[in-house]
Amino acid sequence: MTTFPRRVDVLVIGAGLAGCAAALAAAEAGCSVLQIEKEPHSGGSTVLSAGLSAFAGTPEQQRQGITDSAELLRSDILETGLHVSDPALVDAYCREQLATYEWFRSYGVRYGTVHAASGQSVPRSHPSDTRRTLDLLIAAAAERGARLVTGAAAHRLIRVGERVVAVDVRAGDTVSRVEAGAVVIATGGFSQNPQLLERFAPQMNHAVRAGGAGSTGDGLLLAWQLGAGVIDTPHIKATYGIYPWPHEHEYGTGVLAVYKGAIAVNQAGRRFTDESLPYKVLGDASLAQNGGHTWQVWDADVMERSVDDVPIYDLAGRAATGLAVRAETLDELARLIGVPAAELTTTIDQYNAAIDGDTADEFGRVHLSGGVGNRCRIARAPFFAHASTAVVLATYCGLTVTPDSAVLDVFGDPILGLYAAGEVTGGFHGGGYMTGTSIGKAGIFGRIAGATAAAAALTEAAA
Repeated sequence: MTTFPRRVDVLVIGAGLAGCAAALAAAEAGCSVLQIEKEPHSGGSTVLSAGLSAFAGTPEQQRQGITDSAELLRSDILETGLHVSDPALVDAYCREQLATYEWFRSYGVRYGTVHAASGQSVPRSHPSDTRRTLDLLIAAAAERGARLVTGAAAHRLIRVGERVVAVDVRAGDTVSRVEAGAVVIATGGFSQNPQLLERFAPQMNHAVRAGGAGSTGDGLLLAWQLGAGVIDTPHIKATYGIYPWPHEHEYGTGVLAVYKGAIAVNQAGRRFTDESLPYKVLGDASLAQNGGHTWQVWDADVMERSVDDVPIYDLAGRAATGLAVRAETLDELARLIGVPAAELTTTIDQYNAAIDGDTADEFGRVHLSGGVGNRCRIARAPFFAHASTAVVLATYCGLTVTPDSAVLDVFGDPILGLYAAGEVTGGFHGGGYMTGTSIGKAGIFGRIAGATAAAAALTEAAA
């Protein structure tokens, strides 16, 4: 039977990136830390993601000749979020992002080649091995005395007066009460909870559901019971690029060939959107097509832009596993994917003519993504097609929080002793999503939440 301490300074619920960053930050501050994770292992949705973090002004960008800044990052986040994001949260992200990047680097996290992606006016998606990142953070926290217990779920938050003072933790058939000076909720979203999705996003009924197995909204409900505010539920959207049907090599990330030069066509063989738009907008557009799934189509030139260490850009890997169909001619490709050959050929001819300057693009596409990257003609065999629909990987809404990660109630007042970070929080993304800000937000605000919770716990202990 698992035994728990009677009391700790900081109790962290969840062991994805936000939770692991929070646990380490609290341990760094000298606090006793207990971190619990209901699944048998750490990781959550973090290890299912493409592992891209949006940072600005890094050495990786400088080595690639990319000029970026916190100011430009802020502008892009607000614009992609349709200016309904909480500016204070965006400001906190931009203010702390470079320090958090350096913090991760100090613990051994390494980033690869920077890529352009949705919502970015310059390339700033920094890829990393998320499993290795979490292992490094967990090990560093353990060296400082933090304890991680898996297979242990938060059952209820306990509040005395105005302050959260304990968590009832369920492990197997036993519930243990652990007192805490502060609690950090980092439980992820609710992409795996059909009831909550039906309540908040019935338009996602035809989307594929993915994300971590533990993403069932536990933290949201725990805080909601205490009167926590919830924000951004109208902006729940699904991500474009997932393979629509079960396949042993679809690991939940999908592919975004459109951001490397592919076009997207429906079952009639016609384009239906500007492929440079944020992939959640593309997800809505795809779900609106007949049958709910569409095709990303590209040629040999686009295939040469494949990036094997970034799952969403691993076009060659998709072809190698059979997820992407290959053909030597467009007619053959159309036959293999079941769209009218004449329509597909006409669509591609019109797209190429727009690139050549003979006509305007019918959907206004002038670049690959976020203002970055040149379109290329689809003309050189072999040709490829990848069946694509939208997947609810994350819910991008959640608890109302302050820039220092304190949870607010429905009246905008802090719930004392309670903090939250990562996907369980709302207010940051707003009406859209810039690639890299989900992992970025988890790391940045996880670190903030851990440090803030530690300060509160130590102050409370000294009172």
